[in-house]
Amino acid sequence: MNENLKEWIRDLLLAVLFAFLILQFVMPTVVKESSMENTLIENDYLIVSRKAYKIFGDCERGDVIVFQSRIPMGDGSDEKKLLVKRIIAVGGDTISISGGKVYVNGEEIHEDYLKDGTTNGEMSETKIPDGYLFCMGDNRLVSRDSRDPSVGMVSEDDVRGKVIFRLFPLKKIGKIE
Repeated sequence: MNENLKEWIRDLLLAVLFAFLILQFVMPTVVKESSMENTLIENDYLIVSRKAYKIFGDCERGDVIVFQSRIPMGDGSDEKKLLVKRIIAVGGDTISISGGKVYVNGEEIHEDYLKDGTTNGEMSETKIPDGYLFCMGDNRLVSRDSRDPSVGMVSEDDVRGKVIFRLFPLKKIGKIE
């Protein structure tokens, strides 16, 4: 085998190995819906840390996450949709919604990220079981989230990662908070 072909094969194998290793830690994701506006817009390209909670600790209120839902993809397959939402309450918290406001552990939470500044619907005080999360989109008027029985509370086991960075559009590149 000639030397150039050997180098090309070596470089290709190294590239495949490098890509495999990177994908063990991060998951590229594209936003497909408007439920997280104005924080995330449709077609934003995100980098999701697969290992954030295994390395750096537990899920926290305010984190933007990707999780496996029970909602069918709608393409006839058995696959379920991945959803991008914000953690509002964690296991052990109580949550309620009244008068357009969200209360966690009896205190109104400040949500300056909301698209319309309000949360539709009412919900009596509910305790979040250990190992579960209550997640909502930032565009509450259109978000299908933990308030909807088809999503419900999210098991921490279904969390695929924490959204950490937006790569595209370039004018909005940066860390997601």
